[in-house]
Amino acid sequence: MTAFGYFLACEEFPPDRLLEQARRAADAGFSRLAISDHFHPWNDAQGNSPFVWSVIGALSQTVELPVTTLVTCPTTRMHPAVTAQAAATSSRLLDGRFALGVGTGEALNEHILGDRWPAFDERAEMLEEAVEVMRELFTGRQVSHRGRHYTVENARLYTAPRGRLPVHVSGFGPKAAELAGRIGDGFVTMGPDEEAIKRFRDAGGEGKPVIGGLKVCWGEDRDEAVDTAHRLWPTEQLPGELNQILPTPAHFEQASELVTRRQVSDAVPCGPDVEEHVEAVRAYVEAGFDEVYIGQIGPDDQAFFEAYRDKVLPALTG
Repeated sequence: MTAFGYFLACEEFPPDRLLEQARRAADAGFSRLAISDHFHPWNDAQGNSPFVWSVIGALSQTVELPVTTLVTCPTTRMHPAVTAQAAATSSRLLDGRFALGVGTGEALNEHILGDRWPAFDERAEMLEEAVEVMRELFTGRQVSHRGRHYTVENARLYTAPRGRLPVHVSGFGPKAAELAGRIGDGFVTMGPDEEAIKRFRDAGGEGKPVIGGLKVCWGEDRDEAVDTAHRLWPTEQLPGELNQILPTPAHFEQASELVTRRQVSDAVPCGPDVEEHVEAVRAYVEAGFDEVYIGQIGPDDQAFFEAYRDKVLPALTG
């Protein structure tokens, strides 16, 4: 049975608001949380970007729901050994209810230290090595590693996870789906793409969870909700590899000028039509997703949580 969670968007909300949303999500009947890991928002209108590991620590003291990062890049901005320590501590704070979602990252967040931004094949190779390093460290044993991309000397996580810490791998194309099947404990992909899921399964992902999500904008006035989604998240509709290669929020704002209001209206569930929201989420269920995370765009999250508690989630689970 598909589990429904709430997506905490660090790009759009400050940390105190994220904690409030987590409490409301639990009260509304969502069974888990996902949270983004960004250094920058996608555009200035979103306007936030708290440090995800601090927020996860606070979440562990706020709610009892499982938490998954969607997703962390453990290859450039943070060394995999440091990411492993952050993930292990999060797992302990959450009493094992933490999963580490990882991906090859975006230049938007990862170029900030002046590192070269590699092409996808090299980034995928870096991610595979990073996952290997992190899993070795999760054992709590001393680790020394000298690979093509990373060196670790005499490192040990004295506060290691209790039990297995799942590492879910994100992917948006054929190569990434196959990589997730080969090295991941689960597959993260945002669209209800049955072909990508098949590639993941065929590459070794049979029996492993598929995790995804979508953004919506619940509101009493559909036109206003579309305007809000178009203003804050036009980047969701950018094609191809732009999300991976553009380096700054300003570049995303320039590219987003090509995204029309109609595109957003057609792609994002907006307004108060319960069936529109149910159909959008149900597409993930029918595609075979095990976990679906829904995030509300804009400030009217109270109305969103009330509507999903009373109408949308019951229609999905009834």
